[in-house]
Amino acid sequence: MNQLNAANFLNNTLSSSVSYSKTFQVEPQVNISLTATHSQNTNTKVINMTLPTFQGSVDRIFPFAPKTGSKKGALENINLQYSVRGENRIQTTDSLFFKAEMFEDAKAGFQHNIPISTNFKVFKHFSMSTSANYRENWTFNTINKSYNTETQSVETTPLKGFDSFRTYNFSSSIGTTVYGLFDFGKDKKIQAIRHVMRPSVSYNINPAFDQYYETYEVISADGTTTDEVDYTRFEGSLFGTPGKVYSSSVGLSLNNNLEAKVRDKDSTATEAKKIFLLNSLNFSTNYNVAGDSLNWSPVRVSGGTQLFDNKMSVNFGATLDPYALDNNNRKIDNFNINNGGSLFRLTSANLTMSYSLSSDTFDTNNSDDSAARDESIKSGGRADDLFGKSQDFGNQQINDKRDASKAKASDLYSYKIPWSLRLAYAVNYNNSRRQNEIASHSLMFSGDIELSPRWSVGASSGYDLKNNGFTYTQLRFERDLESWRMNFSWIPFSNRTSWNFFIGIRSSILKDIKYEKRKQPDRRL
Repeated sequence: MNQLNAANFLNNTLSSSVSYSKTFQVEPQVNISLTATHSQNTNTKVINMTLPTFQGSVDRIFPFAPKTGSKKGALENINLQYSVRGENRIQTTDSLFFKAEMFEDAKAGFQHNIPISTNFKVFKHFSMSTSANYRENWTFNTINKSYNTETQSVETTPLKGFDSFRTYNFSSSIGTTVYGLFDFGKDKKIQAIRHVMRPSVSYNINPAFDQYYETYEVISADGTTTDEVDYTRFEGSLFGTPGKVYSSSVGLSLNNNLEAKVRDKDSTATEAKKIFLLNSLNFSTNYNVAGDSLNWSPVRVSGGTQLFDNKMSVNFGATLDPYALDNNNRKIDNFNINNGGSLFRLTSANLTMSYSLSSDTFDTNNSDDSAARDESIKSGGRADDLFGKSQDFGNQQINDKRDASKAKASDLYSYKIPWSLRLAYAVNYNNSRRQNEIASHSLMFSGDIELSPRWSVGASSGYDLKNNGFTYTQLRFERDLESWRMNFSWIPFSNRTSWNFFIGIRSSILKDIKYEKRKQPDRRL
């Protein structure tokens, strides 16, 4: 039920793995590994296992490179790799775990990959790269489909036995970097602004592999053929199916960043200070050469920057669609500007901001919660404590780092009360079918305050501005008893209402001398 980690209580997955790997120090280097994994969902009762997964790889090879000196030109930069992955994958339920029925529907297969690529300069200032990928799939699970005229339904028959298919694709890209400098003079507050642009054009082609597809006829009750349906026998294989649709597309992208050189407030500084105005501002789209309609993909805009001496992080994004909608709010093959509208339709947008401040001249909290943070990320939680902190107070690995990071308490009274506050704001807008609505809108916060050298309190909560209600809330209390430690955590409302009390000895040798009391959430909810 994941009672201890309040930040990850929605995660209902148990997982485990064991692996063995070996590296052969030859030229080129060879790596192999064997892994067995287990994943179990306590809600759906579904268990996924791989018994085992085999992976092998050969390091990159440059067959035409000179034995000495640097590689020049397209030929000398040609390189290739080889990798193979084999799996025996089992999906079952906990009621059939390690019973004979568990192995009946197991799927096994191998996938071989050989990517080949090269890169070189064009007209001095352009970098060009081309690549091709060859993929071969071996499978022991295929299917056969047929139409049963008596039941008027499609019958799928699983087949056992070795089979294989091969695919390949090609891609190429060319790009450059353009620098622009606006110099305003050293006597100005803003001395210069530098604009860096990285335009690139890419081309991708994926052939159609029709030879791996077959057809079955749909026959009506009177014996006439009403439809012909294509399918591939590899639909039951592990590593996907060969593509049937030919695709050819051109990708366009433009990445930007802006930085300024400003006069330092410190009069003794000899060099100007560099600050980022925009860490990134990116535009990207695609044109489907092989498509018969709606060839242009929506333009994706994304960017971000940092403000207030990097204390505030701002990220934003938007999707701009060039095509119009009909009266039923369905996209049509007609540009929006030709339909009486603007050049683009804003179909979605998002904005996120986070800000950290503390009593130490807006420095972030210096306590080292890396162990708790890593544990939260592994369980699918956030890297910060905006959804609360772990309630596993008996975990010596987490709490030892917290205790070690605290300075030795002074016996003298200090007028300064250390505190820290973390704020996050997120809003998402949706207008893909003329909804013109705010999809989500929330403000989250988490803070801690040290009332005395031995007493600290904290809270994590938020407010849903769209639904007008408080989000998941946690209140925390901690008492430093020098050789002992006392913690109390309280979740006051929601269906996770609970509290957790702990008092125990700090020493790892005597860590089992403790008292812990917990009121768990009502399992019926």
